Amino acid sequence: MRKSLLLAAALLPAAVATPLAAQEAPPPTEAVPPAAPSVFDGDWLTVGVGAMYTPSYTGSDDYELSPFPLVQGNLGGIGIAPRPAGVALDFIPDTRGETAFALGPTARLNRNRASRIKDPVVEALGELDTAIEVGAATGVSFPALLNPYDSLSFNLDAVWDIAGAHDGMSLSPSISYFTPLSRGMAASLSLSATRIDGDQADYYYSVSPAQALTSGLPGFAADGGWESAGANLFVGVDLDGDITNGGLSLALLGGYSRMLGDAKRSPLTSVRGSADQWIAGAGLGYTF
Repeated sequence: MRKSLLLAAALLPAAVATPLAAQEAPPPTEAVPPAAPSVFDGDWLTVGVGAMYTPSYTGSDDYELSPFPLVQGNLGGIGIAPRPAGVALDFIPDTRGETAFALGPTARLNRNRASRIKDPVVEALGELDTAIEVGAATGVSFPALLNPYDSLSFNLDAVWDIAGAHDGMSLSPSISYFTPLSRGMAASLSLSATRIDGDQADYYYSVSPAQALTSGLPGFAADGGWESAGANLFVGVDLDGDITNGGLSLALLGGYSRMLGDAKRSPLTSVRGSADQWIAGAGLGYTF
């Protein structure tokens, strides 16, 4: 699931918010006592790079390894959160230890079936255009549920294509639970889903009569609905054992999602691919 390919998984400060993936988790300041000095007090920035092993298109059973850059932080009271091939901003300042709200714009590139199609039959259908998806990201996070430093977050992204590719929109609700495991380690479990409209479903999952003739696939007219649902597990480790002082961090991500509705019934998934979608990733980042 492409919505779950969260670039946040490359670093410890991002406790998984995407594919199989859009979610946003609180920064690791909640993993330390409120009085402790931290690099996350005030302005901070994380930059890094990771590698993700993902399906070559949404619904594919062929996989590829791709690099992903990441930028995340808080500058001048504006939160910066990664999205798959994009970013989200949060204009609502938060107070550590209190219920936090998020609201701001989000934008990303959707290159599903725009390149790197490994299946020759799907490739015969032709490459699609890159969609530029712009919209809003909102959410709420509740701290200190099972221990003083954990949190439960609910988030929703709504985006529309403005580039004239699929001309549709999608909604991505998610819920994630974040908890520190030690002063230098944190984990997050996220559940997410994606709902697409008829325009987007038709663009990515339909097979026209002409395409059926050239590819040998059965014709199919896809309609909107739930595209996928899945779960991601994230584990992050600060390499000097202390989250609060920044520096280098390592993260591992594993995820599974299941294609749903017409996205599952499409011949691109049911004949040439698989409804089971897996992702794995690892990355390094530096926080200052």
